[in-house]
Amino acid sequence: MTERFTLRSRFTLTPLLLAAVVSVCPPAYSALHITLRNGAEFDCIRQEAAGDRIRLYLFPSANTSASGQVITGDAGYVEVSATSVLRVETVPDPPPPAEAPVASPAPARPAAQLTPAELRQMLTRAGTLHGNIDADLLASVVQAESNGNTRAVSRAGARGLMQLMPATASDLGVRDSFAPEQNIGGGTAYLDQLLNRYDPNNDPDGLALALAAYNAGPAAVDRYHGIPPYAETRAYVARVIREFNRRKRAAGATLTASAH
Repeated sequence: MTERFTLRSRFTLTPLLLAAVVSVCPPAYSALHITLRNGAEFDCIRQEAAGDRIRLYLFPSANTSASGQVITGDAGYVEVSATSVLRVETVPDPPPPAEAPVASPAPARPAAQLTPAELRQMLTRAGTLHGNIDADLLASVVQAESNGNTRAVSRAGARGLMQLMPATASDLGVRDSFAPEQNIGGGTAYLDQLLNRYDPNNDPDGLALALAAYNAGPAAVDRYHGIPPYAETRAYVARVIREFNRRKRAAGATLTASAH
């Protein structure tokens, strides 16, 4: 019987499905936006000649034609006539945020040093409070976001273990993003909102979509009807799910060893 990994009380994914999600999140492709003469449009990873036709290899999200028809394609691609292609455009990554003016350094504050056990305890408590999210999934997000650095600050100004933007932190009631328990509580609450929105229990891509929204924002996910074609976001989703798989395999190996 296939072992199941529980993300939360309502959402489950098998190891095979998690691996499949990783496989469809390539970290370094530039997206192509293809427009056909009949008005149909596709976001795809690449195009490939096949005789007098062209194969358009799609991202795992659905593509919508001008008539509103959702097209997914068999085997991950659709074939079109070479003469039907009107325009091929590269979809760029979003521009990097403008660098904030350098301000006078704030007085140094002692960093909160967390032991692995302390971090695990905080993640478990936050996951229980917010939708029973699996602590290993939260730990995987923390690893990708800050590598466990409680004082991490991104170029865009995101702060702390789960890299909360100041406006998001304020909306979530987080007063100090560098306080580990507050940051984890806010980040977990936000991820819980996204998991409810994209519902992995009913959509096999739901977890990947929620993680993509955590990285790029739900507006970008909704705009592209799936994982946005940004190299950074696709690498982020793959990295989190890969780490989650690694943690579950390690836990399974430990459990097996202890049983012998």
